[in-house]
Amino acid sequence: MIQLKNVSKTYINNGQKPVYAVREVNLIIKKGEFVAIIGPSGSGKSSMMNILGMLDRPTTGEYFFENKDVNTLSEDELAGIRNKKIGFVFQRFHLLPKTTAIENVELPLLYTDKKRIRQIAMDALTQVGLSDRVNHRANELSGGQQQRVAIARALVNEPDIIFADEPTGNLDSVSGEDIINIFQKLNKAGKTVVLITHDKTVAAYAKRVIQIYDGKVSE
Repeated sequence: MIQLKNVSKTYINNGQKPVYAVREVNLIIKKGEFVAIIGPSGSGKSSMMNILGMLDRPTTGEYFFENKDVNTLSEDELAGIRNKKIGFVFQRFHLLPKTTAIENVELPLLYTDKKRIRQIAMDALTQVGLSDRVNHRANELSGGQQQRVAIARALVNEPDIIFADEPTGNLDSVSGEDIINIFQKLNKAGKTVVLITHDKTVAAYAKRVIQIYDGKVSE
């Protein structure tokens, strides 16, 4: 599903030394895998996710997504792939606080031609166990519930792959385990899951763990 060939990402700021966030990474992720990418703060794992999720382009190297050369695609083409193929879940939820759970989940659907938007959003919230919270505003929900809303929002366009960047980082251990269990169920249902984390306990839930250190795959 994904192949990186000698991918590097270098950030250059005015007059400062270059920052080598990702260094010559070679990586394959197969369809249906549950992969954790783990590393300490500053290791390059979030930069890696931004490249894998097509939120950023590599400085050098090749990236193939379903055999398409990502480097040759326009910004509109990348946006189309992200909207149809990829779901994102982030540590900070990124919900509209005064908007209800179901309205937050509906947002990605507004940019599609899908019908029955309300029902699709309702089904997604039911899938993550929040059918009884659909009309609660985001700021009325616990951290674990907000993350469930964020996962539901990532699911409504039926993506093939889900990228989750530190999805348990703002949660207590019980809520965090509940969120990981949702990702496991999604993986068993056929979704490819790529989990970015610094926590070895969280990474252990994945079927394969890739360690990143100083921008390189160390194990």
